[in-house]
Amino acid sequence: MFEATIIGWAATVAAIGCLIAFDLWQSRSKTHAVGLREAAGWSLFYVAVAVLFGVVLALIAGWSAGAQYFAGYVVERSLSIDNLFVFVIIMSTFAVPAAQQPRLLMIGIVGALALRTVFIALGAAMLDAFSFTYLLFGIVLAVTAVQLFRHRDADPSIEDNVVVAAARRRGLPPTILALLAIATTDIVFALDSIPAVFGVTQHAYIVFAANAFALLGLRALYFLVSGLLDRLVYLSSGLAVVLGFIGVKLVLEFFHVHISTGVSLGVIALVLGVTTIASLLRVRREPRLRAHAGSLRSSPEPVE
Repeated sequence: MFEATIIGWAATVAAIGCLIAFDLWQSRSKTHAVGLREAAGWSLFYVAVAVLFGVVLALIAGWSAGAQYFAGYVVERSLSIDNLFVFVIIMSTFAVPAAQQPRLLMIGIVGALALRTVFIALGAAMLDAFSFTYLLFGIVLAVTAVQLFRHRDADPSIEDNVVVAAARRRGLPPTILALLAIATTDIVFALDSIPAVFGVTQHAYIVFAANAFALLGLRALYFLVSGLLDRLVYLSSGLAVVLGFIGVKLVLEFFHVHISTGVSLGVIALVLGVTTIASLLRVRREPRLRAHAGSLRSSPEPVE
């Protein structure tokens, strides 16, 4: 069984810290609207870094650990894409200027990584101490999957955010309201993603690495896919199936029925692949059909 050493943890945290610092520096030094070509280049860069890390991990710790990492990375990356629906709605609802969006997104991503690190530590401790945690996580994911499927065509409501509502009553500017909305929704994202990734690997180091590398490219990914998100009409349905599958896997784990990482990775990849292809084919047949995130993107005015 692979066990990460203190040196391994330190090297990984240092590498991720350097990448975050670089991205923060870039968002501060280049306060301009990110174009499609620039976003595509940086997205490919972060995917390449994540894949390179997975290959190195597999060579050092074995391909079983590598497969767990890639399964976790695919799950977290897919959930991050769905999270971009919410980011798109927040940015458009509060009419955040395009030049300010990179910095705002980076702050939200750093906050998400910090929150998920805390939840990873808590989740790992619970799994070690209480066997019923598998059952608890499985039920949480099953409920999340049902809710996601039920509300697959609905726009997330910023009005339901009590923190944003309180800040709005105090007259804070729209950009600050958007930052608060992103920060508070980070908690919800973490509560969904951590049980999901623990469903494919119980190794805290791999869970942390999969989350970190999935989040690092989120800023560039936002600008790359913000114009394409409304074409992924079945994304929420596909993610509901994935979360439901992982939830069932965790419940079976509680009853000592194990589904291998290879099978899990295959199911996740198949569902997401079919979801993407089916979405693009349907939008091609029905050009006016768009996913829920597209309905608010064109809003030109901030919420007062």
